[in-house]
Amino acid sequence: MIIVMGNEITDAQIGTVVKKIEAAGLKANISRGIERTVIGAIGDERKLEAEMFTSLPGVESAMHIAKQYKIVSRESHKQNTIVDIGGVPLGGNQIQIIAGPCSVETQEQMDLAAQFTHEAGCRLMRGGAFKPRTSPYAFQGRGAEGLAMFRKAAAKFKLPIVTELMDARQLDAFMEYDVDAIQIGTRNMQNFDLLKAVGKVNKPVILKRGMSATISEWLMSAEYIAAGGNHNIIFCERGIRTFETAYRNVLDVTAIAVLKKETHLPVIVDPSHAGGKAWMVPALSHAAIAAGADGLLVEMHPSPCDAWCDADQALTPAELKKLMGTAGAIAQAIGRTL
Repeated sequence: MIIVMGNEITDAQIGTVVKKIEAAGLKANISRGIERTVIGAIGDERKLEAEMFTSLPGVESAMHIAKQYKIVSRESHKQNTIVDIGGVPLGGNQIQIIAGPCSVETQEQMDLAAQFTHEAGCRLMRGGAFKPRTSPYAFQGRGAEGLAMFRKAAAKFKLPIVTELMDARQLDAFMEYDVDAIQIGTRNMQNFDLLKAVGKVNKPVILKRGMSATISEWLMSAEYIAAGGNHNIIFCERGIRTFETAYRNVLDVTAIAVLKKETHLPVIVDPSHAGGKAWMVPALSHAAIAAGADGLLVEMHPSPCDAWCDADQALTPAELKKLMGTAGAIAQAIGRTL
């Protein structure tokens, strides 16, 4: 069972709810978000009834939830959640395209990338300062220096920035450079200590699906973040690993529909990592938008052939601009905007 508290509540009101839960032999988990506080009753919730809590001061609602993921579930929050990323809403009727290079390389490269992202009509920019690579000998990113380059380039066009966090020890640098949205990569989807750390900060989190993760495991990872108090979570489908070798990963379009049913949180798609080839990106992007995705995470490099990593899947600035046009047409066809 979860008990949703109102905006203006006191510690005493929370304490009353917790005592009632504990008196029934269950444990209470308190998750303090920006807009609401959610108290989860852990244990045999059959001992509890919603009416035991709805009459208490400060309680907005109480409900039984059989699923292990409670705060992120659609049952706990019927309306779609809109996550604010640096003033840009993600999750509403307007679809957002987050574009930019795989990695931060040089200031000149980032300046051009920001310019082309803005000119294409994108409102958010991506770029990796810390890079998780399969090979320990591959380029690992520019680190904090890369964050400085990224922020400087994006600031010229007032673009909120999205970048990947690999280690909780990097959080201070992310806060120093005021990263607008923290990305948790596929390899860290079940790094529970990292999830707990971002659950304690007031920053939107883009949670990528693990390459072999079930949807239930993905939702439970989001629950780790939400349980810490951070309810501003965005799911990112980036393809799963199967037996197929014709492309990098298999884009699970079905996951978009399933997540829309299971959770109130926004869902975006990374077509670049799914296909692994630039020529596949438009087709996968179109499919994602048609299936109900709230946004795309697209790789674009000013000069893909010179990219330091993932050159094959990066769009050129001209290709990004063309994608914005075709994606906008599909969005309009399903009653949304770009």
